[in-house]
Amino acid sequence: MVLKFKHLLSIEDLSPEDITLILDTAESFKEISQREIKKVPTLRGKTVILFFYEPSTRTRTSFEIAAKRLSADTMSLSASTSSMVKGETLIDTARNLEAMNPDALIIRHPASGAPHLVAGLVNFTVINAGDGTHEHPSQALLDMLTIREAKGRLPGLRVAIIGDITHSRVARSNMIGLGKMGAEVRVAGPPTMLPPDIEQYGVKVYHRPEPALEGVDVIMMLRLQLERQTGRLFPGVREYARVFGLNRRRVELAAPDAVIMHPGPMNRGVEIAPDVADGPRSVILDQVTNGVSVRMALLYLLIGGGPQE
Repeated sequence: MVLKFKHLLSIEDLSPEDITLILDTAESFKEISQREIKKVPTLRGKTVILFFYEPSTRTRTSFEIAAKRLSADTMSLSASTSSMVKGETLIDTARNLEAMNPDALIIRHPASGAPHLVAGLVNFTVINAGDGTHEHPSQALLDMLTIREAKGRLPGLRVAIIGDITHSRVARSNMIGLGKMGAEVRVAGPPTMLPPDIEQYGVKVYHRPEPALEGVDVIMMLRLQLERQTGRLFPGVREYARVFGLNRRRVELAAPDAVIMHPGPMNRGVEIAPDVADGPRSVILDQVTNGVSVRMALLYLLIGGGPQE
């Protein structure tokens, strides 16, 4: 099976059946990463370009590893090493890349909607690796795979997302995706970091972490998106850590078998205590591992097709 569309721009575009197909395919690819020789010829002859306008460790590296494990050729670009520093527009950059006939472009951009703009101009596949404060669809997919592995299901689970909701594209993609898959999503953060239209996502909204954490199956912590904030939205980092940071006492409010997640990068001692991040309930490194498998699945389903080799 393949996905019935060409690009991955938003979780909003995916049906529950699409999400299930991606997660199932990712699960089947996990075995490749455990082999001595971690490579299959599935995408041999395909070219994948990674174009990141913002810093990235996990997303960029896992997409590149995913492409190489499927035998695709990869090329990496950044804004600082492209002609954009000379004044070239994003539109001209996209058209120049199209003239080289790649098969897929993985793009991260600080402007919400930039991947959608590029997708409307080119004839190759575009994958959104995070656009402004809009969405980060592949992160939500790897989060859902991690939750499904840890809890055995997605429907009926109670998930708390705590932190800077307004500026988090990860939060937005997870609210949409988990809602589509039948989970109950709760969000908590300072009123200054909650979108005014947040009720449209069908989530339960809290202004303190304690009621949001009561009895949940999954805790997802978010870092403060200081680079995207305008103005002073909270008194200080120490005060934020005291009121919203995840410590052992707050973890005990969740279900006894609750798991703890974080999309990274973590600010230890701010949104999450080090002993909690490294504790037995943490599946944070499982998220990183699953990132490679999910991105292998996306590349296969979007530009591979045909029977899996």
